[in-house]
Amino acid sequence: MAERKKLLLRLDPQVYEAVAKWAADDLRSVNAQIEYALRQALRAAGRTPKQPPSEKSPSEKSPDE
Repeated sequence: MAERKKLLLRLDPQVYEAVAKWAADDLRSVNAQIEYALRQALRAAGRTPKQPPSEKSPSEKSPDE
């Protein structure tokens, strides 16, 4: 798997608290929740990133893989 990118993100404290609560409700870390929300936004905007075949999720793989 490719190395994950690191970035510094500054958030309004109230936004952070809302994301932290959402993450806790979904049993995710705040980092995973932010990535989840970004992936949803990318999908909704029709900008889903392309993944190499080896990195496809199990639901995206063909039955013979």
